[in-house]
Amino acid sequence: MRNFLFKISFYIIGVAGVLLLLGSYADGNTDDNYMHFAVEKPKNIILGDSRSVQGIVPDVLKRKLSVPFDNFSLNIVQSPYGPIYLKALKRKLNPDTKNGIFILTVNPWNLSLNNIVKKSEDFPEENSPFKNMYFYNMSPNYEYLIKNLDKSWFRIYLDREEVGRSNTFLHKDGWMEVQIDMNKDSVAARTAEKTEYYRAMLENYTLSQERMKALTEIIDYLQPKGKVYLVRIPASKNIITLENGRFPEFNGLMRDLSHKKNIKFYDFSDHPDDFVYTDGNHMYRESSKILTSKIADSIKADVRKSK
Repeated sequence: MRNFLFKISFYIIGVAGVLLLLGSYADGNTDDNYMHFAVEKPKNIILGDSRSVQGIVPDVLKRKLSVPFDNFSLNIVQSPYGPIYLKALKRKLNPDTKNGIFILTVNPWNLSLNNIVKKSEDFPEENSPFKNMYFYNMSPNYEYLIKNLDKSWFRIYLDREEVGRSNTFLHKDGWMEVQIDMNKDSVAARTAEKTEYYRAMLENYTLSQERMKALTEIIDYLQPKGKVYLVRIPASKNIITLENGRFPEFNGLMRDLSHKKNIKFYDFSDHPDDFVYTDGNHMYRESSKILTSKIADSIKADVRKSK
């Protein structure tokens, strides 16, 4: 028995050593979320969903505002506004943050809830890595890989950035750079499909008091640490028309909240045709840089006014 335990211990040590080695290659190719949990804690942050993670480029903000940013946005299922997102933010943000800049992107979807959801335990973000993660600044982050990686660890090594960036590459600053066929017909087909997807969702979703409450609590948490900005990112004209038809009160709610909290609300959704989209919902990377530059200019103007 002792010999058996001695031999199996070598096997266990060997397997652990292989996993430790493979995990050390984790990077922006590993999956769509890993890098959010493998960088130092930021003092300037962007919150939101997939429109935000693709649509706001921290490097552009850094060049224009002279401070580094982290895009802490995932997607509509994993990072809508709610208690889980707030808890994750508290673990993510540098505790010594002062005079930070916080960009909270808002749209009807990350502040609404499917009508079939009746209990907080059924919120979609219950299955988000924000729910099960404790460490947000470990590299390599073995906690994330153990709890959330849904493929073989050998793929971490085989798919590493050194071999070539994936079509959805997550930069260290949290920006997801998407490489996709931008042929006119391909874009039109994806846009039509995405528009129908949102059209089908319209009657099943309602703006959520729980999510609005969480957004307010996030603002209250961040305001003593710096300046908070609400930003609505545009989508294609078809999708914005659908959103405004189903949620006509949304922009008014955001303006009321911004006045109540004495913060700025920048709404770029009234100029959807100024930008190019990959699928009607997400911005093409070059348009993301243009939008981010506009956001930075708005913030700079506000900072100048405040002095």
